[in-house]
Amino acid sequence: METVSEYFGIKVFDDCVMRSRLSKEAYSSLRKTIEEGVPLNLNLANAIASAMCKWAVENGATHYTHWFQPLTGITAEKHDSFINPTEDGTVIMKFSGKELIKGEPDASSFPSGGLRTTFEARGYTTWDPSSYAFIKENTLCIPTAFCSYDGNALDEKTPLLRSMEALNKQALRILKLFGKNNVKRVVPCVGVEQEYFLIDRETYLKRKDLIYCGRTLFGASPSKGQELADHYFGSLKPRVQAYMADLDKEL
Repeated sequence: METVSEYFGIKVFDDCVMRSRLSKEAYSSLRKTIEEGVPLNLNLANAIASAMCKWAVENGATHYTHWFQPLTGITAEKHDSFINPTEDGTVIMKFSGKELIKGEPDASSFPSGGLRTTFEARGYTTWDPSSYAFIKENTLCIPTAFCSYDGNALDEKTPLLRSMEALNKQALRILKLFGKNNVKRVVPCVGVEQEYFLIDRETYLKRKDLIYCGRTLFGASPSKGQELADHYFGSLKPRVQAYMADLDKEL
């Protein structure tokens, strides 16, 4: 049986993988981009993209996607292939720094708050190197921010990155007032607490409110509340425990 340390993060292009696959110059430059916001030049971006492509293909990936969070409540992906046909009828697996850094999906497909008309539907995804790329279902997913052609945020990540930069700027200013001149960047830590309910599929299919709205719109009060550990700190049923085990491994 595999231990957690053997399968944890095996499909993530994390710092350990980058250190082993990138040249010293490329790795050092990428770390400066992540930690200090220093721009990454295109030659080094090409080297990083090539290493990322080779790693992804070795792990079974055939496509890559700029993975982003538009204002729809779910994620979105625009898939492209690594495969490039050659004149002799074979193929080569290729991925450039330009393709890594920027993409151009159709922004008219997503909520925009009326920022532009449909014929001006130019949206851009741009690589966020502070989030590791990963493989899911034979596709290399590259975390990106999503903006309109005039720079307006069309996703949930862009406002987060901009707020982090604003906090960094002001925190550095405050630190310098206290004589802390050796600090290069201040990075806030954010996290999520996820609470969810498990509903048997057969029961779910009988409830139109759950199917169409994703939440309960009608129903009776529970026969008892939480005072007797009905929900919190209750004993796990075998199906729930098996589900949680599968979920933990996948995550």
